[in-house]
Amino acid sequence: MKKIVLILSLAGVLSACNGFLDMTPRDSISDKVMWANTESAEYAVNSIYSYAYDIYASWPSAVGMTEAFTDEFKYGSYVNFAYCLIPSQVAYGGTNLTNSFVDVYLGCWDSLYDAIRRTNEAISNLHTLGTALPQADKDRLEGELRLMRGWLYFELVKRYKDVIIYDEDLTQIAVDKELSTEAKGWEFIAGDLNYAVSVLPEKAAAKGRLDKGVALALITRAMLYAGDYDAVIEAADSLEELGYALMPDYAAAFTTPIQSGNTEAILQYSFSYADNVTHEFDFYYAPGGDYQLVGQQGGGYGTPTQEMVESYELAAGGFPDWTPWHSSTTAEPPYAQLEPRFHATILYNGSSWKERKIEPFVGGTDGWCQWAKEPQPQGRTTTGYYLRKFVDETHDLSQRSQSTQHFILLRYGEVLLNKAEACFRKGDTQAANDAVKAVRSRVGLPYSNKSGDALWQAIRQERRIELAFEGQWYWDLRRWGDAVENYPVGLNNYQVHGLKIEPTAVEGQYLYTYVSVDDKDRNFPQKMLNRFPLPDSELNSNALVKQYPEWN
Repeated sequence: MKKIVLILSLAGVLSACNGFLDMTPRDSISDKVMWANTESAEYAVNSIYSYAYDIYASWPSAVGMTEAFTDEFKYGSYVNFAYCLIPSQVAYGGTNLTNSFVDVYLGCWDSLYDAIRRTNEAISNLHTLGTALPQADKDRLEGELRLMRGWLYFELVKRYKDVIIYDEDLTQIAVDKELSTEAKGWEFIAGDLNYAVSVLPEKAAAKGRLDKGVALALITRAMLYAGDYDAVIEAADSLEELGYALMPDYAAAFTTPIQSGNTEAILQYSFSYADNVTHEFDFYYAPGGDYQLVGQQGGGYGTPTQEMVESYELAAGGFPDWTPWHSSTTAEPPYAQLEPRFHATILYNGSSWKERKIEPFVGGTDGWCQWAKEPQPQGRTTTGYYLRKFVDETHDLSQRSQSTQHFILLRYGEVLLNKAEACFRKGDTQAANDAVKAVRSRVGLPYSNKSGDALWQAIRQERRIELAFEGQWYWDLRRWGDAVENYPVGLNNYQVHGLKIEPTAVEGQYLYTYVSVDDKDRNFPQKMLNRFPLPDSELNSNALVKQYPEWN
């Protein structure tokens, strides 16, 4: 994917900045000149914004979507490349998870610290060189930078727990530096995000820049990890007061741009053909038939699993009995009866798509590929499904291969579920039930108030389904401590499955056969639960740190 343009939760004022933040490098301008006035200082801060993209799409690019480490998603190629076998190697664990392997594909220590260094340099320059800036602008720009620094440190602490804390006092940079405690890390993150809340404007006044809502949403996410549940609840309530709300239609939460009135989006990436700011999400995840129909190859690199499909409820509530489809049958699966979020998220045999029907069967336009026997699916599915969520149904591959659909990074649906979990941990059963009910009511699912473990299981279910393929589930299981448990609670001792679909002699009838799309059981070792290993680069250069005991 190429560099993105960051558009925040803003409606009606984008024309003030032409709809985009200018990411043009200003390397030829001295630091003194760069920080001399508000306009040029904003350009300097814009370059730090791009790290929000790097966190999710650039630094961990070889492993693709983290749902592939769980039972939700499967990369179908057996070739040992990015978006192919490597995610399965992570899921299989065992001897694959060496210190260097985990550092390269999951850690991001060096990349995050490089970004933190540049962010601290920007804050320092703002303090020392931005003396001519109006105080209100200085406070706002510092808020933007500290929001980004808090976000970067959140990504570090959630991976490593004990990390090295640097702030804008550049004189404290040293080759040898001790690790802080995890508690100090969360305290530092909270300080940055709370400062951002105190100085950043609301979205209507932010003119496309980072705003108060973004900081509040990040607080609900980060402080859930920190266990500061009061902070989560307070930030979630503040977002509601600012006017954020669920979109009436679940699919519209992802397909509607902020400029068109998306009340749920808090932080959104926007792309543009005209500005040559594009991405390749469709190339990796669109149905393979989209490419075959225009004489190209692509799509289908990763596909949803049968386990994920079976996680969805019926539209009327409750779960269908999938037992008949755990062997071979010509019975039609109960896809049509499943709740709206299933249809907005997953493409299945016979789904309507781009004025055609999805054909994920043997010999179909989209096709089926046997895992590990056919090493390169070339767009065919190994599970019988394709991803619909985030894939652009309006994208005409005959015109161009690059994509421009926007991507929502923070949204109010997640905030409600963060609040639900925090209220549950605090013992506020009614507020937790209210948040879960709001999320389910949006898609017409019934709900009755629960308590104890039944309420916790309801919250867990909603995070799995509502936030499907939004990069949360793997980290949730790790955060809760569940990942080390045996399946279905955790990520040990199981394989994921798909449906091999074959046409029969009867027109319109198919044989559905339950097949494993793993060639070994999956494993999540205890050492992965608490923290990832320190990289050799830090161990070799910093005399005051030692490898975490579980990784020695």
